[in-house]
Amino acid sequence: MAFGWKLYGDGKTLPLGEAVAPDERLTWPRTVGIGAQHVVAMFGATFVFPLLMGLDPNLAIMMSGVATILFLLVVQGKVPSYLGSSASFVGGVVAVRAAGGSDADVLGALLVSGVVLALVGLVIHLAGVRVINQVLPPAVTGAVVLLIGFNLAPVATSTYWPQDQWVALATMAFVVVASLLLRGFLARISILLGLVFGYLLSILLDWAAGPVGSTGEDRVDFTAVGDARWFGLPEFTTPSFSLNFSLLVLPAVIALVAENAGHVKAVAEMTRRDLDPMIGRAVAADGLTTVLATSIGGSPTTTYAENIGVMAATRVYSTAAYYVAAIVAIVLGLVPKFGALINAIPGGVLGGITVVLYGMIGLLGAKIWKENRVDFANPINLVPLAAGIVIAIGNSGDAAPLLQITDDFSLGGIALGTIVAVGGWHLARALAPAEMKASLTHEGPHPAAGSTFGHVHGAEDGLGDGAEDGAGDGATATTAADRATP
Repeated sequence: MAFGWKLYGDGKTLPLGEAVAPDERLTWPRTVGIGAQHVVAMFGATFVFPLLMGLDPNLAIMMSGVATILFLLVVQGKVPSYLGSSASFVGGVVAVRAAGGSDADVLGALLVSGVVLALVGLVIHLAGVRVINQVLPPAVTGAVVLLIGFNLAPVATSTYWPQDQWVALATMAFVVVASLLLRGFLARISILLGLVFGYLLSILLDWAAGPVGSTGEDRVDFTAVGDARWFGLPEFTTPSFSLNFSLLVLPAVIALVAENAGHVKAVAEMTRRDLDPMIGRAVAADGLTTVLATSIGGSPTTTYAENIGVMAATRVYSTAAYYVAAIVAIVLGLVPKFGALINAIPGGVLGGITVVLYGMIGLLGAKIWKENRVDFANPINLVPLAAGIVIAIGNSGDAAPLLQITDDFSLGGIALGTIVAVGGWHLARALAPAEMKASLTHEGPHPAAGSTFGHVHGAEDGLGDGAEDGAGDGATATTAADRATP
């Protein structure tokens, strides 16, 4: 099935407990409305993460639409998903820029990661989904996600927050309060609402209190917005390639493999379909879309749990709605004035957002451990993962790499931490006595998750049980943008 959707019933009413399947649709006006919800759900993260990586948010939004269409074609329309900007790469990109990398260097490193991710997807498709848990068990995946998030802490506290400490504090407080007091869909977009709040607060303070600190500059500068055109193509950038920079970004591939597998499992739970044969295709498609986007200057892509939440809440799993959302995103990307408005977001606002966001990314790693009952009384898990995490977190920001292997090649931060965590875990498992190896068999996802097809788990939880755990064979629905953002 590509574009031939069957009309569900009369296309207007959805009986209680029923759902619209991926190859079905409602009437086109209703489908457009559902697609608009998907645009709102993906929007906050899709433009925030390019900003944090120093990439063009307008181009990222446009390419998210292109990537979504390509993804749906690769998975043959069987896995309804939206592909937005990935947060898993933020830590690696920050490390590349700290090492003096340019935009082209960043894009080249991201493109290489996309190629590797596509190849991993091909291996999964040929060898079977269980290969994920054999190579990347939950203990290792959780550690990599955690070290990626916490490695970013200096960026939030030393780069963004000092630009306007009071706006940063107010924005952070707003996000915390909004995530607690709001319900349903509004709670899911608390990061986006926080950005809007901080933006408006900065404009108000410019008018009422004048420039920030002793800089003599306003918090918000709309000059570029006024100069930007209403319609036109974004500016494209050609990648350049470096082994050193590529190694700094590659660890994110581990997080993305687990993320994609978990999201496919979540969709399978909701639609009551066996989508395991699609996991390899989904991972490969994510890699291909990342290659496509970064080859011209866009942001790396990933499937979004935010949009899975929209499906669970509406019980409409039609891929037609995703094609609508993709087309809207492409149109938005062709409005340079819109991109200039995004680029004008003050640094203090980003400071308030990132202290929450980066911490949440890190804690998702702990969530993977908890959901899979990882035993840290077992030295196989405890010792190598502890070493890898401290290396990655301690060697962050502008710190010199821990290992200078040659004049042109060094390792540190996320790259070295990931190598220690992954390689160290497998080495520890190979050397450990039999009783330690045997205790690993007790780890794995809790068996309590049930189907969420046609069921809304409450306004506070748009994902439902299955999507929240979303893990079979040890794969876990995780990372960066997907739990932490809108």
